[in-house]
Amino acid sequence: MSKPTARRPFGGRSNQTVTVIEARVHRSSARNARLAFILTAVIVGLLAAVVAASYMHPILALFVGVLVGLPLGGIVWVLVRIWPVLRLLWWWTPEISAVTLGGYCWTQLANHTSTVVMLLVVALVVGVPAAIPASRRRIVAWTWCLVVRHRLRVCFAQFIIANQSGSLPLILWARPTPVGERVWVYLRPGLSAKDLESRLDKIAVACHASTVLIERASERTAAYLRFDIKRREVLTADVGSPLVDVIDPNTPTVKQAPVTVPTALDLPDVDAPVITLPTQGKPAGKKPATTANGSKPAASSSTAEDDVSDWI
Repeated sequence: MSKPTARRPFGGRSNQTVTVIEARVHRSSARNARLAFILTAVIVGLLAAVVAASYMHPILALFVGVLVGLPLGGIVWVLVRIWPVLRLLWWWTPEISAVTLGGYCWTQLANHTSTVVMLLVVALVVGVPAAIPASRRRIVAWTWCLVVRHRLRVCFAQFIIANQSGSLPLILWARPTPVGERVWVYLRPGLSAKDLESRLDKIAVACHASTVLIERASERTAAYLRFDIKRREVLTADVGSPLVDVIDPNTPTVKQAPVTVPTALDLPDVDAPVITLPTQGKPAGKKPATTANGSKPAASSSTAEDDVSDWI
């Protein structure tokens, strides 16, 4: 007797299906959808009944409120219930749009042109942008923007702590910069920038980048963040200058004497003051003076020849 396999959300068995929406997100969306349905139906129904009571009997107005509140509550329930799927579609919107547009153009070419013309148009559309360096770099930069959005989503799902309902940060948009890409992210309740700052090195590894910086994108709300993903350092690159073309290559060069690097401080224009030290000991040819009682006078701290300014 075979062992029954565990069931996953949205049906299917664990060994045959791939989980697109996590179980915690699935349960949270179901709970939020029920609450949204009840609140919308009650509030809209009461407002409709109050308005209708001015034109008809209160009992009939109550039925009108029920008929108005229930459909609107059902619409809100559907929107809240499928929000995880809508968010997943938002993450893949550029890819879905590109594939849809490419398939439509290919179908139109196949239906209205011959095979030779179709191949020629495809070669021109693909080959010309790839052959021009400026357009090729631009295409590669926008491709990295698409890749980075998905890599950030993988980082959030792997090692960023989500809130209790399992909602991850919402990745809004990305655009190329001279050093890499810039991505705008909106944090859900329960998350903060501090949760991301300690994992910037791991985000850089996941995005195949050198470094990743994070800062607030709005002064009014802390939930709106901006990620700067750096792949290259533009300050160390060689920059062409138009001044080189202005210089005449036939201009004779002038030999200059080698410059002597000074090894000490030399100030020839400054007059250095001459300091004279006082003479030590007793002056020659003089007898020390005595007081009236025959004792020697006390030693003086300075003599007449001393200049007090020399000691200051």
